[in-house]
Amino acid sequence: MPDSAAPIVVDYYSDVLCVWAWIAQPRLEELQRQWSDKIVLRHRFVDIFGDAHTKIPSAWGPQDCWQKFHNHVADAGGAHQHSSINANVWTKTRPHSSMQTHLVLRAVELAGGDLPAMALRVRQAFFVEAADISDLQVLLSLAVSMGIDRRDIEDTLHNGSAMARLSSDLRHAKAHGIKGSPTWVLNEGRQVLYGNVGYRILNANIEELAKAPSDEASWC
Repeated sequence: MPDSAAPIVVDYYSDVLCVWAWIAQPRLEELQRQWSDKIVLRHRFVDIFGDAHTKIPSAWGPQDCWQKFHNHVADAGGAHQHSSINANVWTKTRPHSSMQTHLVLRAVELAGGDLPAMALRVRQAFFVEAADISDLQVLLSLAVSMGIDRRDIEDTLHNGSAMARLSSDLRHAKAHGIKGSPTWVLNEGRQVLYGNVGYRILNANIEELAKAPSDEASWC
């Protein structure tokens, strides 16, 4: 791709409690490493586990739903060597909502923190350490451990700017018809890759965009 070309924008929609987004983390990192400044990875959040304590029993039945869901998550993560799953995930540690986490992540970003690094840290805290990342105090402690000023985060929560940024994510997700996590959106919404997509497929889509003239998108 010519150095003068504008970077390719990749909107990455995920829910921090989604095991498939946890599994996709190495692919996300490899895309950034391989393409560097030739792509712009925009992290966006989608509401999948916004009400986890309704969603999981509804999907897995009232009897032993937490253990059944843990088994599903552990089986999915166990097939990928970089995706450890703590035995207490969903069996003992049962976050109520991912939306609190998404809100704090947006607050961290507005406070000048590294959003991708913080998103990875909260995923590690849940899937590896079995921390309840829907708990505000847990989230604030994690942010402080990443060198972010707690007062700056709280300011964006109090003044509504973090909520506004999260609202923008949800509106964009609705506009693009995002139905799950993770979802990769390229070419201004013309290419949507959803679910457990392999790295070679992701890379091939970006390579094609890098080679194709920008006016080809107008073909009938």
